[in-house]
Amino acid sequence: MIYINTYNAEPDSYLRETAVKNLCEKFNFLRLSVIGRSLCGRKIQALTIGSRKSPILYAAAFHGSEWLNILFMLRFAEEVCESYSQKTKPEGVDVFKALQRRGLVIIPCVNPDGVEIALRGSGSCPRYKALIDSLSKNPGKWQANARGIDLNHNFNAGFRELKRLEREAGIVSPAPTRYGGERPFSEPETVALRNLCLRSRFHSAAAFHSQGREVYCTYGRTPEKSVLLGETFAALADYRVSVPEKLATGGGFKDWMIGFLNTPAITVETGLGENPLPLRSYPPEYERIRSALFRCILV
Repeated sequence: MIYINTYNAEPDSYLRETAVKNLCEKFNFLRLSVIGRSLCGRKIQALTIGSRKSPILYAAAFHGSEWLNILFMLRFAEEVCESYSQKTKPEGVDVFKALQRRGLVIIPCVNPDGVEIALRGSGSCPRYKALIDSLSKNPGKWQANARGIDLNHNFNAGFRELKRLEREAGIVSPAPTRYGGERPFSEPETVALRNLCLRSRFHSAAAFHSQGREVYCTYGRTPEKSVLLGETFAALADYRVSVPEKLATGGGFKDWMIGFLNTPAITVETGLGENPLPLRSYPPEYERIRSALFRCILV
């Protein structure tokens, strides 16, 4: 593993870009694209392996303090590339054959500003420092983007009802978490992901969050394959299939994929504890979900 040392470090923007650069240098078939930029101009990177036709999407770090999932995505990307190049079969999956038929897109970090705030504090986003400081005395738990919009409340899925629930909970303005903004897709980060999905026609998608060891796979008229994907992941990782609480329903990426695009999609809540999950939980939790990450390529 060429990034074993980085797996013991917090995945800030420097580590992420260095890891991605090294991956692309080692594996010349790995395609890197920048699907957009954050409010503060940080790159939202996507790694593509295999066919461009009907790919699968894995995306992580919608919330700043859930940065441990970035390490899962980087490690998995490396393992997939190793298997693809050497034609091995981890967890019984013929990765080369599977990704020749249907490619894989990995977005390690959807919310780079939020992650930087959670790891490095408000000074990492100078333009928004005063706002961030006024909203939170504990930036390590920051979930939103740089201007206090929760990206997983900013997708156009049940948005009006979600806003009602936010108001009932007293969430009426920018906040460290759960404020979805005044309109869907108001943020450059969600626009970047929306545009990618509209042009890519994904076969399925998985959004990685923390924590709870749960999988959410339903929203409205849920595709059968969405339920199958969720049940498969949960069974392999020894997670449980659950239904999110009301304030976590609607406005999310998984909800939009199912409700607007009719694309099978799941939300995976990795790990147990309180966000941010500690670095020490990375190795055992990755091993717990590794089989599910590989096997769900085939669903």
